[in-house]
Amino acid sequence: MPGTCRDLTRLRTAITAFFALDGFLFAGWVVRIPGIKHQTGASAGDLGLALLGVSAGAVLTMTLTGRLCRRYGSHQVTVVCAVLLSLSVALPPLTHSVLALGAVLLIFGAAYGGINVAFNSAAVDLVTALRRPIMPSFHAAFSLGGMVGAGLGGLVAGALSPTVHLAGLAVVGLLVTAVAAPTLLRHEPPSAPTLPHNEPSSAPTPAPSAPSAPETSRRPRGRTRGLVIVFGLIAGCTAYGEGAMADWGALHLEQDLDASSGVAALGYTCFALAMTIGRLSGTALLERLGHGRTVVAGGATAAAGMLLGSLAPSLWAALLGFAVTGLGLANLFPVAVERAGTLAGPSGVATASTFGYGGMLLGPPAIGFMADWLSLPVALTSVAVLAAIATLIGVATRRAVPN
Repeated sequence: MPGTCRDLTRLRTAITAFFALDGFLFAGWVVRIPGIKHQTGASAGDLGLALLGVSAGAVLTMTLTGRLCRRYGSHQVTVVCAVLLSLSVALPPLTHSVLALGAVLLIFGAAYGGINVAFNSAAVDLVTALRRPIMPSFHAAFSLGGMVGAGLGGLVAGALSPTVHLAGLAVVGLLVTAVAAPTLLRHEPPSAPTLPHNEPSSAPTPAPSAPSAPETSRRPRGRTRGLVIVFGLIAGCTAYGEGAMADWGALHLEQDLDASSGVAALGYTCFALAMTIGRLSGTALLERLGHGRTVVAGGATAAAGMLLGSLAPSLWAALLGFAVTGLGLANLFPVAVERAGTLAGPSGVATASTFGYGGMLLGPPAIGFMADWLSLPVALTSVAVLAAIATLIGVATRRAVPN
C-alpha cells in the first residue's frame, strides 16, 4: 500500500492521466459523429436512437462497476476499462448500418461509464489519503483532455477519415494506458492517514476500495444511503446544465440573438473554458470555503449566470452569462462525487455518477420539449432552477457531512 509522498504523487499523476484520456477519447469520437452519420446513411432520428447506445451502456454499467471495484479494486477496474474504451472508440467508423452502430456504441458507452466510476473511486481514496480537496483537479484534467481531443479532431477532420482518426485515438489510448497502468497495478488504493487522538479528521473515513477490506462488501444503508442520493441529485442538477449547454447553447445564440454560426459556437467554448478554469482553481476554493460553502456558492453563481445567459437581450451579455454558468457549475459534480464516495466508497461513486449521467440524458430532450411549449430562452432557465435546487441542497447538507 502506498505510504510515501512519492508514491501518492505517482498515483495522482497516473489517475490524472486516465481522467485526461477519458475526456480526450470521448471528445475525439463526438467530433466525428457527422462523418459517421454520413457513412451509415442514418437519418437524424436513426442517429439519435443509435447514440442512445452510449447512454444506455454507461447507465447500465455504472452500478455493476461499483460492485467490481469493491471486489477487485478500483485500480484494476480502471485499467481494464481504459483498454476497453481505447479499443471500442475505433469501432463506430467500421459499421455500415444504424443497428451495428448502436451495438458498438453500447460497448463504448459501457466502457465509458465503467471507467468514470472506477477512476472516480480511485480519486476519492487518494483525496482521503492526502487530506486535501484535490478532486476538482482530476475533473479539470478531463475537461482539458476533452478540449484537446475536440481541437485535434477539428484540425484533422478534413485530412483524415473517421476510420483513420479514431484508430489513431485507440493507439494513443492504449499507449497512455500502458504507461500509466503499472503505477495503479503496483499499489492498492491508499487508506486515510492515522490521526492523533486530539486531531479531528477533516472528512469521514471512506470504505476502502481494496478488495481485502471487509468494509468494501457492505452497501450504504439508512442515513448514509439517503445522503449519497442527495449528493447524486447535486450531480444530476449539474450534469443537466452541462448537457443543456452542449446541445442548446449555440442554437439559442443563433436563433434568438441573431448570432452567426461562428459566433454562436463561442457560447459553448466560453462555458467549457470557464468550467475548466473553475476546476483548476477548485482545490484552492475548497480549502478556503469547504465543500458545503463551495456547493452553495457554485450553485448560486450558476443560477445567476444562466438567468443572464438565457434571458439577456444582447449577445455579449449572454456569452458572459454562459461563462459565469461554467464557473458556477465547475466544482459541483466533483464535490458531489467525492462526498458520495467518502460516505459509501465505490457504491457511492456509482450512485452519484448514475444520477449525473441521468441528468445529462434528461437535460437536452427536456429543454427541447419545453422550447416547443414555451420558448428556448424560457426552457434554458430550467438550468438556473436546478442550479438553485443544488444550492438549497448544499445549504441543507452543510452540517450533514464534515468538510
